Amino acid sequence: MPHLLFKGIAADKLHAVCEPMAEELAALCQCGTDNFTMEIANCTVVFGAPEQETAYLFVEVAWFERGSDTRNAFAETVTRHLLKLGEADIEVAFRTYREDSYYINGLPYGDPEA
Repeated sequence: MPHLLFKGIAADKLHAVCEPMAEELAALCQCGTDNFTMEIANCTVVFGAPEQETAYLFVEVAWFERGSDTRNAFAETVTRHLLKLGEADIEVAFRTYREDSYYINGLPYGDPEA
């Protein structure tokens, strides 16, 4: 945790910034890089932009809320790293998990046995 889901970018392109981005985000979130998952969702636009074969660059971050300062810095960090790849029009959205609704191996988050 956090999980980053990218849409509208190729894996080989994104790979160039994943490690430095994860290191910076881990420092920001005060956790290890092993807490992060980064995935790409392959999708094709079927409505709204027929001239495009893929979606615009969109990043969905699923995490436990860490406050607006951290959220703002997180979005800025992700955007800055993607801009280095020549990307533009980058959107970042957050999906917040509630700790009482998150389970690891069937046990509630925070349970010492989880």
